[in-house]
Amino acid sequence: MEQDKIQKLKIKDSKRLKNQNWLKTIFAVIFCTVVVLGFMVFKKKPIEVEVVKAAQMRSGETLVVLNASGYVTPRRKATVAAKTTGRVKEIFVDEGSTVKEGQLLALLDESDAKAVLERARSAKKVVQASLEGTKAKVQEAEKNLKRGSELVKSGVLDEQSFDKLNSDFIYLKGQYQSQVKAIEEAEAAVKVAERDLENCKVTAPFDGVVISKDAQPGEMVSPFSAGGGFTRTGIITIVDMTSLEIEVDVSESSLSKIFENQKVIAVLDAYPDIKYSGKVRTVIPSADRQKATVKVRITFDKLDPKILPDMGIRVSFLNEGKNLRGIFIPKSSLVDEGETSFAFIFKEGRLEKRELKTGEETATGVQILSGLKEGELVAINPPENIKNRTKAKAKLLE
Repeated sequence: MEQDKIQKLKIKDSKRLKNQNWLKTIFAVIFCTVVVLGFMVFKKKPIEVEVVKAAQMRSGETLVVLNASGYVTPRRKATVAAKTTGRVKEIFVDEGSTVKEGQLLALLDESDAKAVLERARSAKKVVQASLEGTKAKVQEAEKNLKRGSELVKSGVLDEQSFDKLNSDFIYLKGQYQSQVKAIEEAEAAVKVAERDLENCKVTAPFDGVVISKDAQPGEMVSPFSAGGGFTRTGIITIVDMTSLEIEVDVSESSLSKIFENQKVIAVLDAYPDIKYSGKVRTVIPSADRQKATVKVRITFDKLDPKILPDMGIRVSFLNEGKNLRGIFIPKSSLVDEGETSFAFIFKEGRLEKRELKTGEETATGVQILSGLKEGELVAINPPENIKNRTKAKAKLLE
C-alpha cells in the first residue's frame, strides 16, 4: 500500500519536461523584454548644440583689462520733504509717474496756516486803521503848533501853553512812527503766514520719475527727525532718469588700469544679451579702507528705458591700444571647473571635452593659447552636466 502511494506522488517525466519548457519560454520572454527596454533607455537622441568656428582675432577687437560688478545709480535723486510739520492731506502722484520741475506732488493740511494768515491780515488792518487816526491827530497837532507859534509872537499865547502844544505834537508824531513800524511788522507777519501756507504745497525740485511714496494721506511729516516717533521726514522720492550712470568698486591693486574717458562695455544682469557702451566719468578720490576699493563712476553713451536705478550690472574696462593676435572663441563656450577652463569641441558627431589654456579677454571673446586649432567647431552655451563624447547634432553659426 505504501509503495502505491509513493508511486502516485511521483511526477512523470513527460510532465516534468513540459513544465521545464514553459519556464524556459517565460524566461526568454522576460529577457527579451529587458533587452528591448534597455536598448530604448540607453539609446538617446543626439543633443542639438550651436557651434562656431575658432577664428583669428578680427579687426576692431579691443582688450578687456578689467571686469567689475556694480549698480546703476542716479546722479540726481531726491527724497522730497515738506518745509513745515503737518499732516499729509493729499498726494497727487504715484510710483512711476513722470513729473516736471515745480509740479505739485503733495499737499499738507493747510487749515492752521490759513487761520494764521487770516489773523495776520486782520492784525494788519487794525494797525492800519489806528495809523490813519494817529496821522490825522499829528496833522492837527502840527497846525495847532504853527498857530500857537504865531500867537506867541503877537503876545496872545503864553510860553507854557505853547510848550504844551509842542509836546502834544512830539508825542503824536512818535506814536505815528511807532504805528508805522507796527505796520511793517504786520506786513512781515502776513508774508510769513503766506509762506507757511505755501509750504503746505510739496513740489518737484527737478524733472524726474517717482520711484517711491514714503508717506500716505493722514500721516504726519516733518523736515526734522522725530527721534524714533511716527513722524516721517520724506514724502516722495524722485530720480532724474537722464542722470543714470554706473558705480563700481575697483580694487586698489587694479586702479592703475583705470583712467578717465576709458571706454567700457556694460551688461545688465536683467538683460545679459544686451551690451551698452560707456566711458569712465570719474574716479572718486577716496578709498574704502575696509574693502580696499575705490569707487568709479561710468556714464552711458546712450540711455535705454530698460536701465533702471539700483539694477545690477557687469562692466568690462577696455584698452584699445593693444593689438591682440591668436585664436578666439566666445566667452559662452568656456566651462570653468575651478581654475581650469574647458570647451566642448564638435567632431565626428560627438562633443569632445577638451582642456584649454586661455589668455587675454576681449569684449566678445577669449584668447586661446593652446588646446584648440583654427577652424575647429566649438559649442556655444553647452548644456549643464554634459559628458565627454556625447552624441550631438550641430548648428553652425556665422
